[in-house]
Amino acid sequence: MKPLLEIRNLSVNYGAIQALQNLDLEVQVGEIVTLIGANGAGKSTTLKAISKLLNPVTGQIFYDGQNIADLSSDRLVKLGIAHSPEGRRVLARQTVLANLELGAYTRSDKWGVRADLEKQFLIFPRLQERQHQLAGTLSGGEQQMLAIARAVMSRPKLLLLDEPSLGLAPQIIQEIFKVIKQLRQDGVTILLVEQNAHLALQTADRAYVLEAGKLAIADQAATLLTDEKIRKAYFG
Repeated sequence: MKPLLEIRNLSVNYGAIQALQNLDLEVQVGEIVTLIGANGAGKSTTLKAISKLLNPVTGQIFYDGQNIADLSSDRLVKLGIAHSPEGRRVLARQTVLANLELGAYTRSDKWGVRADLEKQFLIFPRLQERQHQLAGTLSGGEQQMLAIARAVMSRPKLLLLDEPSLGLAPQIIQEIFKVIKQLRQDGVTILLVEQNAHLALQTADRAYVLEAGKLAIADQAATLLTDEKIRKAYFG
């Protein structure tokens, strides 16, 4: 089966620092695949390279069989790739509703956008309650909900999720990951970067472990969940 996303020999530099070196990975349609590793391992860099927030030094990125290396970020959104970045990055001085509408900026189907807004409000009732509130006044958990909902408003086939649990209370984290699983059931393929390795492996189908910008291990998530070396390194 042809992967939805395939990365070959990807290398990315930050100035003189090599953040990623010769990375290969793939994501099949309908999967949740997670990237785990220590801070600075290259996880977020991988997502930024896919969504063209960073330009690779070498390598190829294929989405649905198409080489997307030369495409702009907005073109990638139109093709079906959405990125919910680390740190949420909501528009603090815009309302919740405006943030969500911005997520659908590439779409022209007005009624479809309205239907998707209502769907996001069903998934995240707090966003409906606060739809006219400035996004910057939301709690951290609510901002994370908004960041995910905004990304989903573009109707992505592939969702890049960067650190969705970062800085959140355990109860909110459980809510967020319940939504992640529901998105997969709704047909969204997910590439997940997550600092909580145990939760990530419980959620994902497969996992890639990055160490210092290089691929260290690739395996089924369930297998890595019981791997003693992984447990000692990442589960605390």
